[in-house]
Amino acid sequence: MSGTALALALLIADPVILGSEPLAITEDTDIAGETLQGQADRDQRMTVDVAVQGHGPYRFLIDTGSQRTVVSTAVAGNLGLTLGPRVRIVGMAGRDQVDTAQLDSLDIGRQSFYGLTVPLLEDRHIGADGIIGTDSLQHQRVLLDFAKNTITIGERHELGGNRGYDIVVRARRRSGRLIMTNADIDGIRVNVVVDTGSSITVGNRALQRALRDKQMGEATLSSVTGHTISANMGLANRLNIGRLNVDNVLIAFADAPAFKELKLDKRPAIFLGMREIRGFKRVAIDFDSRQILFDLPQ
Repeated sequence: MSGTALALALLIADPVILGSEPLAITEDTDIAGETLQGQADRDQRMTVDVAVQGHGPYRFLIDTGSQRTVVSTAVAGNLGLTLGPRVRIVGMAGRDQVDTAQLDSLDIGRQSFYGLTVPLLEDRHIGADGIIGTDSLQHQRVLLDFAKNTITIGERHELGGNRGYDIVVRARRRSGRLIMTNADIDGIRVNVVVDTGSSITVGNRALQRALRDKQMGEATLSSVTGHTISANMGLANRLNIGRLNVDNVLIAFADAPAFKELKLDKRPAIFLGMREIRGFKRVAIDFDSRQILFDLPQ
């Protein structure tokens, strides 16, 4: 695995600088449970068509590991967006200061958001025209159907509640993300963040020390900030989340700043990536009820 580059898309923005008003959403009642056609990128992450300032479509990455919605510098330049203050961001591989832009409107299907201040990152690092972060998904359920390659966004009752799912896991919320705590990897208790913006599962050094006999090589991780970080690869036998079991979990162990930013650096923790997430038929992340729902493959 030496020298292998693995794409990651974790973004954490400084809550003091970016602590803005909640995003405004349209009152259009026809948006309930709208299903959008998704598309897998080269790293098997889910992207969807988005309109920015009424222009597009642009391909945006659905990223439950990102606190903020992001626009690429190329899109901002093409649309002549007004620049805002520079902000601090923390990615999986490093910290940086980046420009922001003022965004009047962002449309995901028939759902619209207004008055956003969005960090600007280069599209060659994002792997898309932008990122839909958890700030645009609060009070919503995001349903990823990998069998149909679709994304449905709506409220829990509009999407059928918990009916039809094999396993429902409760989670805690921290900085806009949901963290599952009732989990273990090969008998080691672990905190789990479902990160649809990462192609591979990333573990912290505390987990690496606990799983010291699982090492199998090295890799280089690339972040949306453009930074890279060295990682040690390992293969765990089983991840248990409540009654859910995932076998043969490939983990990139790294001293990533993102763990410290979320206060997940002291005890074993992982950002569960798309390699493992795509093993399910459907996954629904419900930010309002703090639940993550899994539909097992037949």
